[in-house]
Amino acid sequence: MNGSVRMGRLLGVPLRLHWTVPLLVVLFGYSLGSHTLPAGVPDQSNAAYTVAGLAGALLLLGSLLAHEAAHAIAARRKGIPVQSITLWALGGMTEMGKPRAAGAAFLVAVSGPLASLAVGGAALGAGIGLEAASGWEVPAAVLVWLGWVNCVLAVFNLLPAAPLDGGRVVQALMWWRTGDRDRAERAAARSGQVLGMLLIALGWISVLYGVWSGLWLAVIGFFVLIVAGAERQRARMAPALRGVRASDAMSSPVEACQDWLTVERCITDVAVRTRHSVLPLIDFDGRPSGLLNLARLARIPAQQRETVRVRDVATPLPKGATCAPDDLLEDVLEKLSPGSGMRILVIDGQRLVGIITAHDISRIVQRHALRGTESQ
Repeated sequence: MNGSVRMGRLLGVPLRLHWTVPLLVVLFGYSLGSHTLPAGVPDQSNAAYTVAGLAGALLLLGSLLAHEAAHAIAARRKGIPVQSITLWALGGMTEMGKPRAAGAAFLVAVSGPLASLAVGGAALGAGIGLEAASGWEVPAAVLVWLGWVNCVLAVFNLLPAAPLDGGRVVQALMWWRTGDRDRAERAAARSGQVLGMLLIALGWISVLYGVWSGLWLAVIGFFVLIVAGAERQRARMAPALRGVRASDAMSSPVEACQDWLTVERCITDVAVRTRHSVLPLIDFDGRPSGLLNLARLARIPAQQRETVRVRDVATPLPKGATCAPDDLLEDVLEKLSPGSGMRILVIDGQRLVGIITAHDISRIVQRHALRGTESQ
């Protein structure tokens, strides 16, 4: 979800819009105004079709928001923290913590499709009633279209494959029946990979037969395939990380740089001997103050390196990028902001004592596999 813009809050949850949202509005608005409405309600003005198409696309965006809001409400009622809601071209995503029980996972998963069905039923009823009562054909047609789209989205989302809501439902039921959360997650992710490949194949077959909307289906399939693969990998890693504390995973001692040093001094004294591509910065009190990317450091012109200080070219610490030595690694990774990179600073009091990178996580998983306990 890189490329998203903060747009305020919904029910107290940060709401973000991805840069692809305008593309979604344009595509659906154009399709509705130039094809669907003229076919269903002919002999109307182009202006009426254009305005109705745009209104329908915006209403669809609102219904997607209602779907994600339902997930957020259900999660918060079950005590699951909700970090953000993001709308993008393929729908929406609600970033939240992991449910602690199968029942909570089931309720959170099923709440979205139920909301879509409710919106779809209400829109269909309103459209049919509006046409019967007033004869306003174009607004009625928009509402009927919105109703059918929401019903189709609800049914599609209930397909039993992660990351779709149906996959979450099956995962929750399997978790409840077997008591094995990891096995349930792996099964749902495998089904998601299969569904993704099927959607890609169907999309390309449609394109070969001249149905260009198959490209959209292929894109959705590609997204499902990628996310399901990542979730399967995460589910296989979970047993290795369970019970591991940050102090067991971290690399120590940490090569850090004082944030008041100049770029030239940092390169000469610290950067040339570090093992990592990112350096933690510390302030006068020894507290972490930011992260310094060495690639960005190398791009600074030579004539500026004697005057520019490293804190001026560093990035702030991302949300969740620090933890205490006794924190469980699972909880730490769950709180880490998406897209912030796998770099976690371990702080004991105010003192930097270690760093956790993707290499450290990989080392733990490999050790777990060598003991012969890796889940398949």
